[in-house]
Amino acid sequence: MLATSDVVAFAPTKDLARARSFYEHVLGLPVEDENAFACVLNAHGTMLRLTAVAEVAHPGYTVLGWRVTDISGTVTGLEALGVVFLRYDGIAQDA
Repeated sequence: MLATSDVVAFAPTKDLARARSFYEHVLGLPVEDENAFACVLNAHGTMLRLTAVAEVAHPGYTVLGWRVTDISGTVTGLEALGVVFLRYDGIAQDA
């Protein structure tokens, strides 16, 4: 029933202004709408809704990611903008 419908991604945040700044200015996603409850961004055709919440649950696993053509270049570029990447023991990762 949903095979031809677009998916909407949700990301919770306690600080909507700070989240908007990160997704808009660091990740470069254009803002399409904002109100007191959410900020809607365009993630290459996918609606990403940053939702204001009282508390953010920390699930301990990835909930949002991007497929990129040059992961090394993307990581380097994001690190230059202040993004910190985590390295996990037991998962093969290069430098």
